[in-house]
Amino acid sequence: MNLNTFLIESSSHLRDALQCIEVNHHGVIFVTDQNGAVIALATDGDIRRHLMTGGSLDDAIINCSNRNFVSGEPDTAREVLLKKLDNEIRIIPILDGSRRLVGLITRENLSTPNEGAVFARARAPVRVSFGGGGSDLTHYFSSNGGGAVINATISIYSHATLRIRNDRRVIIRSIDLGEDLDAADLQTAFAVPGKFELIQAVLRSINPNFGFELLLHSDFPMNSGLGGSAVVSACILGCFNEFRRDKWDQHELAEIAYQAERHDLGVAGGWQDQYATVFGGLNFMEFSMEQNVVHPLRIKRETLLELEECLVLCDTMTSHDSGDIHEDQRQQMSEAHVRELVEANVKLCYSLRNSLLRGQLSQFGPLLDKAWQLKRQFSSKISSSRLDQIYEDAKRHGATGGKLLGAGGGGFFLFYAPHDRKHELITHLKAADLKISPFGFEEQGLQSWTVREDGKNGESGVK
Repeated sequence: MNLNTFLIESSSHLRDALQCIEVNHHGVIFVTDQNGAVIALATDGDIRRHLMTGGSLDDAIINCSNRNFVSGEPDTAREVLLKKLDNEIRIIPILDGSRRLVGLITRENLSTPNEGAVFARARAPVRVSFGGGGSDLTHYFSSNGGGAVINATISIYSHATLRIRNDRRVIIRSIDLGEDLDAADLQTAFAVPGKFELIQAVLRSINPNFGFELLLHSDFPMNSGLGGSAVVSACILGCFNEFRRDKWDQHELAEIAYQAERHDLGVAGGWQDQYATVFGGLNFMEFSMEQNVVHPLRIKRETLLELEECLVLCDTMTSHDSGDIHEDQRQQMSEAHVRELVEANVKLCYSLRNSLLRGQLSQFGPLLDKAWQLKRQFSSKISSSRLDQIYEDAKRHGATGGKLLGAGGGGFFLFYAPHDRKHELITHLKAADLKISPFGFEEQGLQSWTVREDGKNGESGVK
């Protein structure tokens, strides 16, 4: 559209204005002053009415122009322009700060927004496990008729941000590791030694064919027993999933995360962490060689609220290596008495599930205690004299049960204390220089979305 065919100086004759209107085919002309600023508007109807009342074609166009006309600016929102067009307005001039014509809006040429640059965000929650640990290991359920666990995701997260680059360069920044990786391309990034093994394993599993910038950070310390490696992996996958047309579903996301950590990286462990963080919520999970099944538990709201109020998450301030513990557990699993312990833990898991479904929380603490007493016998690396002392002291100060989360060896204890003794327990743990981490249950698992680089997600909507 040639904007010059819509402009005429204020001193020009009506004859010239009609010639311009004939050329632009829109029945309108914009009148400018000597500096080119638009000061008025005239339609073919305005000119016709002027002539019918005795005017001449030699009269100046300004004599039949409307100085009170509707206009817009380059940053006028589409919503506003659409509403103006609703009011029987055929054309809206877009004027810059000097009131020069820089565009025209009609009902026919109000285009949809161009596709702009976006970046992907994701967050995934950690999990607390209540029972069945050890039975989600393939070497257990492959030969023992299946495994079962019960766990819940909580409001502590890992976060990821992904931007696609126009070149092949790969930049990874991990706040948790306190290090950056900067490589010319993905293959070079795979060869960089250091602390990025898990991230590199996830990237090898999906093998993106573009350069990118990836930022990662978590709300929890590393090696905490909260399933953190699976949570970080899920966040990375969630971000890359946003740029796929054929998106991975929840089962596929959990499987890819498992593949990266267990097969590519070679870290021993079970399946529950990946499924917990991807699916979210409070779930009863069953594992077999045929398939893994996630059963969301329909627990009364009052029961969930009371359970949340009675649980205390305590950081022992001791890190652990879950891979080493799981590897030792694998070796111990060849012993018949260890397999019997895990089988008893699975049966206990069903009791935990039933106590929650029936709202019988008075049984929950003692059942956690039984689960811990069984689990600590799986391997000599699961507990220690210090951890045993923390647990026994907690029971003397109000806890009716609890367990060390994750593989064991350190990380977080989860305690259950009745409402009238919870504060006694918290006071004791703090006095012992242990850190209390407040949390709530998180119903959602992995969540990912895209954000427009121009910050206009309020207009386009977040997925």
